[in-house]
Amino acid sequence: MAKKKRKKQEDLPEGMSRRQAKMAARAKEREALQKDPRPFGGLAAEAELIALQEFVPSASAKFQVKGEDVTVATVLPGAAAAMVRESGERLVALQVGAHSQNPGRDLAYALSWVLEAKPGETLQSTAADGSQPELKALIDATFTPEITVYNDFNWWFAEGEDVPAQLRQAMNQANGAVWPSAEVSAGVPGAVWWVNPGGGKAHIRWIRTEDNESQVLNALARIAATGELVLGEGTKFAGAFRTHGVVVPVWDLDPEVAPESYAEALKALDAKLEAELGNDAQLTAAERKQLDNIKSRQVTI
Repeated sequence: MAKKKRKKQEDLPEGMSRRQAKMAARAKEREALQKDPRPFGGLAAEAELIALQEFVPSASAKFQVKGEDVTVATVLPGAAAAMVRESGERLVALQVGAHSQNPGRDLAYALSWVLEAKPGETLQSTAADGSQPELKALIDATFTPEITVYNDFNWWFAEGEDVPAQLRQAMNQANGAVWPSAEVSAGVPGAVWWVNPGGGKAHIRWIRTEDNESQVLNALARIAATGELVLGEGTKFAGAFRTHGVVVPVWDLDPEVAPESYAEALKALDAKLEAELGNDAQLTAAERKQLDNIKSRQVTI
């Protein structure tokens, strides 16, 4: 009579039964799939990171990561997640080809990788694998970077660097898709970005980082009901994006008007918003109508 084959001994975590180990593994999988409601929350650079990931085509900012300089950029060649140049310069991208639905964890993973990578190495997927530390453990939560905006992607390669023809062609194609963009320095909360995609309209996108989205939307509705939700003559409130747990109001503009000319209007509107954010009174019928209008045009990205 043939002997029964013994089951292969399983390598279980210490003190766990097979059932407990399976349950723990499933819990870990669920956690990995769960989306962070506020991936860059708690960072002074939250609005800047959101801008680099969602709204600016070609730009970069310098961060100190565990005492090392790292350039966090919008896009890298081949939509790579991170790379180390032959010179030793470390770069990490926020707009990448392969990622998870948790951009904060992905950024932490890429930052951790680039600190250990060698010159010439490239990381293609930024999808976090659970090995990365908290983002706040890597970058100073109180630091706000200065963003450098480019009109093209020529900064991808150092001057005089021998670039393969295929990469040069990819860069030239990418250059044709860069929209003119500028950060508007108005001394207001969050980050304000002007962009001109063509088609006769430019836009201002104001990344607000309040904790309560409903309060922001209610404040916008109250101001809209008074007819004052504008940034001056020839401007029109277009709606709002919702991204990474924050609200981003958008205005249509005359593309011929300089971006910095909106600074004073933004300050004046910010004062109205700040006043309304603390207003807990019920919305009037006119204000509810404006809120419904804003929500109907809100786009989640």
